[in-house]
Amino acid sequence: QVQLVESGGGLVQAGGSLRLSCASSGLTFTTYTLGWFRQGPGKERAFVAAIRWGDGSTYYSDSAKGRFTTSRDTAKNTVFLQMNRLKPEDTAVYYCAAARWTPPQRMVVANMRYWGKGTLVTVSS
Repeated sequence: QVQLVESGGGLVQAGGSLRLSCASSGLTFTTYTLGWFRQGPGKERAFVAAIRWGDGSTYYSDSAKGRFTTSRDTAKNTVFLQMNRLKPEDTAVYYCAAARWTPPQRMVVANMRYWGKGTLVTVSS
């Protein structure tokens, strides 16, 4: 049974940092790409960042480039999203998701096979 469990969300002031984690189990990891998505108030769920488990290659949305970094710990089967210089518009529920045989550049909501339940990030101004 596949499980993706996010943690690390919380309340932070604008300009601050948070590190999200996604602990995963049940995947054949080398065949999967793990992604981060977010859904803000009144908005559709949108792609943020992705990392291919096998070679660690990454891809970011324009809003995440230069501020967010995704990485993985293969020993702990965990993916991270380091978020720096946070802005109020980054406020959202952040979800971890997994798709098989998908390049990081093609991680879209419709292609995801598994989802976590999300963790709330609130950035105050």
